[in-house]
Amino acid sequence: MSEATMWVRNMYTGPGGGAYTGPDGGMYTGPGGGAYTGPGGGMYSGPGGGAYTGPGGGLYTGPGGGAYTGPGGGCYTGPGGGLYSGPGGGLYTGPGGGMYTGPDSNPFMAIFPPWPHFAKALQQMGMQQEADLIFEALASIGYRA
Repeated sequence: MSEATMWVRNMYTGPGGGAYTGPDGGMYTGPGGGAYTGPGGGMYSGPGGGAYTGPGGGLYTGPGGGAYTGPGGGCYTGPGGGLYSGPGGGLYTGPGGGMYTGPDSNPFMAIFPPWPHFAKALQQMGMQQEADLIFEALASIGYRA
């Protein structure tokens, strides 16, 4: 199994940000990008990819996975979770948070696909409540998914 890569998953649109569409950005569709569907990409569904549903993958629902709802998981709403709205959480809008839109020296990092893609994937997996939390957070920062 390939080791998953951690891509920036904040909503900064500048170079290197999670919502940046240029090289190495979270929404970049080329090699190394968070929205890349090839090996190692954030939207890759094979081992090591952000859209992988197997152990360690960004859409894995078991412990350590991006779609895991338990402690430490990408869909956990408590401290340390991807859907936590407090400091350091994926839905936090301040520095270090996944919904932060400014440059960040210590950005939120995760293995799952970029936020808009992640929410849509969760919907397809039947995880509507989790998807809705992300869609609401995106809307709160002015992003239209």
